Amino acid sequence: MLYIMYITPRWRPHRSLLELAPVAATTAARHRYPGVTGCMTAEPEAKIRQIIDVLDLEPHPEGGYFRESYRSSELIPETALPGRYEGGRSHSTAIYFLLSEGTKSGIHRLQSDELWHFYLGNPLRLVQIFPDGRVEEVVLGSDVEAGHRLQHAVPRECWFGAYPEPGSSFSLVGCTVAPGFDFADFEMGEREQLLAEFPHARQIIEQLTDQPHYPHGHGR
Repeated sequence: MLYIMYITPRWRPHRSLLELAPVAATTAARHRYPGVTGCMTAEPEAKIRQIIDVLDLEPHPEGGYFRESYRSSELIPETALPGRYEGGRSHSTAIYFLLSEGTKSGIHRLQSDELWHFYLGNPLRLVQIFPDGRVEEVVLGSDVEAGHRLQHAVPRECWFGAYPEPGSSFSLVGCTVAPGFDFADFEMGEREQLLAEFPHARQIIEQLTDQPHYPHGHGR
């Protein structure tokens, strides 16, 4: 089932996601929501758990939670794609992606451009290392007057990762990929290899190349 969020002129998300009944923190909840329970006060924890339930999110191998919300039924044949692709691809794919306080999206890269969209919660910092070594950081969030971006495109073959800004309890974003995501186009960053190639970005690389929080999951 696809959930659609409506945004009011005051940038407040639809009440179906924010005005949800409290959920008790139980032992079962700790297994259902790894990386969430115990990292913050009860109210944000309950909100995060219920967003995970409402959107039917599951752990992602690069960290956080996700669900693929769209995959085009039309395919681009391999003969019509650049040589870096093996096999055909969907025209486009999209996911919901949630990161909570203290978690991160481990540094990785794709063979397709990826467009990030900010939906709910608090600001999220997106860090990129370009093939030429240039480092760029942007903040996704709702406060456009403070310089937050509602959307940001990450170019293909650019190493990138993300984490909630200090004081952010969670960030819910969307990621759209075209041509559509396939795990054959996904590469997780290895710390030593990246440090050898980009020694000037040591702090960022060390921050975003720990072992993934959750070793299972799929899709984008």
